[in-house]
Amino acid sequence: MSVATGSVPATRLSPRGRRAVFGAWFGFFVDLFDIYLPVIALAPANAYFAATGVSATTSAIIDASVFAATLVGRPLGALLFGHFADRIGRRRISVLSVVGFSVVTLLIAALPGYRQIGIAAVVLLIALRFLDGLFLGGEYTAATPLAMEYSPKYRRGFVGGIISTGFPVAYCAISLLTLGMLQIVPAGDLDSPYVRWGWRVLFVIGAAVSLAFALWYAKRVPESEAWQRAEKKARTPVKELLTGQSGRNFAQVFVLMTGMWLTSYMLTAVLPKLLASPVGLGSTRITAILVVANAVVAFWYLGSGIASQRIGRRTTLMVGGAASAVLAPFGYALVVSGRVGSFPLLLVLVVLVTVLMSTQWGCITTYLNERFSVGVRASGYGLGYSLGMVVPAFYAFYQAGLESLVPARYTAVVLLALGGVLTVIGASLGPDTRENDLAA
Repeated sequence: MSVATGSVPATRLSPRGRRAVFGAWFGFFVDLFDIYLPVIALAPANAYFAATGVSATTSAIIDASVFAATLVGRPLGALLFGHFADRIGRRRISVLSVVGFSVVTLLIAALPGYRQIGIAAVVLLIALRFLDGLFLGGEYTAATPLAMEYSPKYRRGFVGGIISTGFPVAYCAISLLTLGMLQIVPAGDLDSPYVRWGWRVLFVIGAAVSLAFALWYAKRVPESEAWQRAEKKARTPVKELLTGQSGRNFAQVFVLMTGMWLTSYMLTAVLPKLLASPVGLGSTRITAILVVANAVVAFWYLGSGIASQRIGRRTTLMVGGAASAVLAPFGYALVVSGRVGSFPLLLVLVVLVTVLMSTQWGCITTYLNERFSVGVRASGYGLGYSLGMVVPAFYAFYQAGLESLVPARYTAVVLLALGGVLTVIGASLGPDTRENDLAA
């Protein structure tokens, strides 16, 4: 039985449901917007925080640590806020989490650089990104289950696909805003305007959009009716999540998400750097390629979500994992080889690789929510989605280890294939979930 209100047909979203779905989508958008601020907006201003006098490898590890700090914080945020989302409700926790990462993003915008306070600047940046991750982990942990619990059974694949598009749309938005800012205030040495203050504007925009969203969500999105109707609230949701059948479900989800995040990082964090060196593209062309690829993949996510409603979530996940393991590595290797001299051809290849690596992401939001019962759903979804980030988040260390076996540019290809294999294994260990009752 799907959750519906009044006389609204079971195949349609109610007005409350539409607001909840938009809230989950927009929350995912601002979440990913803030996640990729240091990857995209800070990249041209890297010198502002960069430690001087260290090796290239150490510098790369520091950069990866700034990125990884948020990803390590997210599972802890999912653990903390998931507990309260299952105990006291999804809506309040969603608002609290968004306000939290808005404030942290503003604090990052005010940070001094390495020239002013030395290595403390890097330490503070990593610490604040960790706090950012805590609150970011709480946002989707609460808002997404709320939206899915308002979705009729036969629309859940479509709804999950819509929510998932928040990621590529956010990537396009931050990329275009950064490119526009660089045209106004160019980046260069430590005294260039973008390095000194231009990047801060983007962080302030991220914080302002997040706060506006929190106000709207607090006023317009109602609490989940499925959660309100639940006869018994779990006293310790995480304990119940990690024991019995829920514990077995969680172990399977962990394997699945570890594989999916490993493939994702090779695309979103590693590929842009490889397009710069060794491929040799300028920042404008790299941005153009990634914006086009993410615009295409937003529609692919939606199609994947709809397809999962027809062929099943498990099958869709396995097809996506197989494509990441078998087909995408060939295209990825060709892209980073530096042998593709035509820019249009390179653009087509990157789009193709992005699509091949993205099928599983269009239905994962729906699948994870269907995998857990209402009493532990926020904890299960949040931790399942987030905990899988931790091991892949240290990809820079794995790449450094692989350099003794393969050329540096191809280490990402190995990790991409491994991530695809783990995705297939994780999906094969679980059942299909499209007939599950989210009110149960």
